[in-house]
Amino acid sequence: MTQRIALCVEYSGPAFHGWQRQDNATSVQAVLEEALATIESRPVACVGAGRTDAGVHGEAMLVHADVLQSRFERSPRAYIHGVNSRLPEGVMVLAVRPVAAGFHARFDCLERQYRYQIWNRHTASALHPWRHWWMPRSLDVAAMQQAAEHFLGEHDFSAVRASGCQAHSPVRTMKRLDVQRRGHEILIDVQANGFLYHMVRNITGCLVAVGLGRWHATDIPTILNQKSRQHAGVTAPAHGLYFSNACYPDFESRDLC
Repeated sequence: MTQRIALCVEYSGPAFHGWQRQDNATSVQAVLEEALATIESRPVACVGAGRTDAGVHGEAMLVHADVLQSRFERSPRAYIHGVNSRLPEGVMVLAVRPVAAGFHARFDCLERQYRYQIWNRHTASALHPWRHWWMPRSLDVAAMQQAAEHFLGEHDFSAVRASGCQAHSPVRTMKRLDVQRRGHEILIDVQANGFLYHMVRNITGCLVAVGLGRWHATDIPTILNQKSRQHAGVTAPAHGLYFSNACYPDFESRDLC
């Protein structure tokens, strides 16, 4: 008899070519499925709450899988250690919990959260070169926050949608978009009911343009209304982006971790 479990997974983006399994590149999904298959002695399919691109990090990616109930219930903590011992460097299962047989990590997810990290200092970081977007020029965080407020609510986000996006509709509802400075770091936290391809990275590009004084915060509504990618900001680098939380009716992946 099998038990569906929810795993909270942390991973370093540069170590993998994104979340989703691919034929000719190493992905987080592939190495996790291989580790579980070794323990289970059979193929195991994993489903994630989202699909991060190559270079994007995962702080609390929620994943579901069906495993042997007796082995898992014997000791969930030992099960985690067993999986982690078979995973390569750069990925780790942080926590696990049993869920209902019909639970779906992707379709049951109500909202997702991402964080984008900018290193705002005239010199780059020697300790965290692949954890931030290095921005040597000073950024006006107050202006960036004013611009961020124009993205809140339900909008057609075509202006910040990459050309390869396969979503049927560009309409999303953004619940939160906060910009704060913490020392040399600028942290951009965003929460929505769904995201388009490169949406967070493109929004970050818009906010940086405002922070540099190239745009005004009041330019954002016009950019959104034009619904054209060519009028929006640059695409921020993947290595500054983190999948930070997946929200469900009765728990969040961040709390599980």
